Amino acid sequence: MPYSDNEIAELAKALAHPARLRILRLLLSTPGCMGGDIVDAVGLAQSTVSEHLRILRAAGIITGEIDGPRVCYALNPSSLIPLTTFVATLKSPPGDACCVPGQKETT
Repeated sequence: MPYSDNEIAELAKALAHPARLRILRLLLSTPGCMGGDIVDAVGLAQSTVSEHLRILRAAGIITGEIDGPRVCYALNPSSLIPLTTFVATLKSPPGDACCVPGQKETT
């Protein structure tokens, strides 16, 4: 199933910040992490972390479930399928492709 360039770009854009990558690593090691725990672990202001969480949720990369007065966050790995599928296609071209870095022309 081909994915649109816009869909792939939105996922890449959502991942394109070190703080958001730290949040994803935290959620990978701590499934069901509460928002306050994320703020403590990432070491940024609560409002900044909330904005990063909003961006990740809008892209579908994470989910947030209300648990009383707090929100419990978790990864949504299937949301990254369009991006991982695209990246997997970026391999070296077969055969005698021109302009391949690392290949010297022989005459």
